[in-house]
Amino acid sequence: MTSTKTVAIAVPLEAELVDQIRAVDPSVTVLHQPELLPPERFPADHAGDPAFQRTEEQEERYWAMLNSAEVLYGFPNENPAGLARIARENARLQWVHAMAAGAGGAVKASGLDQDILQKFKITTSAGVHALPLAEFAAMGILNGFKRTAELAQDQAARNWPSLRVPTRLVNGSSLVVSGLGEIGLETARIASALGMKVSGTKRSVGPIDGIERVVDNAELPALLATADAVVNTLPGTAYTEKLFNRGMFAAMKPGTIFVNVGRGTVVDEDALLEALDNGQVGYACLDVFAIEPLPQDSPLWNHPRVMVSPHTSALSAAENRLITERFCSNLRTFLDGGDLPHLVDTVHFY
Repeated sequence: MTSTKTVAIAVPLEAELVDQIRAVDPSVTVLHQPELLPPERFPADHAGDPAFQRTEEQEERYWAMLNSAEVLYGFPNENPAGLARIARENARLQWVHAMAAGAGGAVKASGLDQDILQKFKITTSAGVHALPLAEFAAMGILNGFKRTAELAQDQAARNWPSLRVPTRLVNGSSLVVSGLGEIGLETARIASALGMKVSGTKRSVGPIDGIERVVDNAELPALLATADAVVNTLPGTAYTEKLFNRGMFAAMKPGTIFVNVGRGTVVDEDALLEALDNGQVGYACLDVFAIEPLPQDSPLWNHPRVMVSPHTSALSAAENRLITERFCSNLRTFLDGGDLPHLVDTVHFY
């Protein structure tokens, strides 16, 4: 079912990875003009250097290139406005592949109506970031159990405590993963290797190998009562907004470790701060926040039992390669007329 297609590279990408896309099928024309793309400041810097500016002539060439393609690798200018413009201008557009795993928010922010969104497909890089996010979650769990925040405070104060305080064993403890998708299952795999007993939530409840209990969100409070650590991987949707509220934190055992690698909107940050202050949450490791960048006046910055990460836990030096491999696999499926995986739900935007 292969037919001639044109793919345009809309974001910075190494030449050898562009060649990997070209190698998928000889019928595919891949348009890549690196001089029109901002230089990367670090590996997988999809937006590129913000100081980069195209000349008027380069801007025309950039959009002409994108408008001549049926398939885009990345959102134009890596932002919702770029997606909105190409969707309205490019009548031949069939598929856009997003660099992010959670691209639904950007699609929603584009403001495109359903009539336009139904004219082409948008896939995400979901799964590519599962391992680095799961490793970050494991770090957060270990930080909490091994009291690294307190160690750092003592070190900064050059304080050698007279009383030696024991740490908690991860092995044999219980983990609840809110959202047993690809990230959640990878987190469960690592946690199981550390000797943790893992349960979690999923929209479609059913047995999963290696997971002790699988429930839906309605049963989450009862599950939280069994947890020594909780990891949220859920995306931000109308159904998950402030899921972790006062009631959810109150359902936890005192001292529970909380890690968020999903979306910040899933957590009521005021409720989390209360839970930290009253001891329900012993330590919080947070990569995402309701407002990003995290406002300067947020109490989370200075809380002694909080680690703030600037939404970077998914990043790794291998990211561009992994996304390209995912895109190449999808491109083969697309050319063969198959169903693309990891489509953005344009109703619920995840």
